[in-house]
Amino acid sequence: MAASPSSLLLPLGSAAGKTVSTNRQGISCDQVQSRCSNVKLGVKASRTRIYGDEMNLIKRRDLVGLVLGISSILLEPFDAIGAGLPPEQKPKLCDDACENELENVPMVTTESGLQYKDIKVGKGPSPPAGFQVAANYVAMIPSGQIFDSSLDKGQLYIFRVGSDQVIKGLDEGVLSMKVGGKRRLYIPGLLAFPKGLISAPGRPRVAANSPVIFDVSLEYIPGLEVDEE
Repeated sequence: MAASPSSLLLPLGSAAGKTVSTNRQGISCDQVQSRCSNVKLGVKASRTRIYGDEMNLIKRRDLVGLVLGISSILLEPFDAIGAGLPPEQKPKLCDDACENELENVPMVTTESGLQYKDIKVGKGPSPPAGFQVAANYVAMIPSGQIFDSSLDKGQLYIFRVGSDQVIKGLDEGVLSMKVGGKRRLYIPGLLAFPKGLISAPGRPRVAANSPVIFDVSLEYIPGLEVDEE
């Protein structure tokens, strides 16, 4: 026997056509409404607490982000100085005024391919081959980034000229200088680092056979100081 449509809409265990009493166990409508109101208030309070916790979490995240952002701004200048790549942030032998004047200085090219410009012609003696010299230098890749510098180290670089103690282009360039002079050397790759050079951390790497630029100042020649004017 097929069930009537109305019986399929009733809860399980209920008989079709049976009357259900709304106050069978003595529960008044006022009590039911009071309990429903309490349940609604509890749910609302619970939602309010959850919303408040979420807002506090968002505020904490925003505060942490703000602190980290300020820290990165404060640390950025120190990181840039530590990296040391931009030449304007490092000590130089040729400042901006010098660079402007250097544009009008004629370029000298030697038979080996070395090129140079005299920033300042010295008045002292030139170093004889085999003698030690004391010099300052700033070494750069063609873009102007510094990969080595005696100024950063705070001490003169002493080496023996004409004895293959330094790269060929630097050796040749210093031999024709005079004490007290400053010179910019444009050194081709074959006279620089044929195998390349791995620089210190934070410095640009010099590729194999890459041209380099050296600013050099010849400070004195140990043993010939007495001959200086």
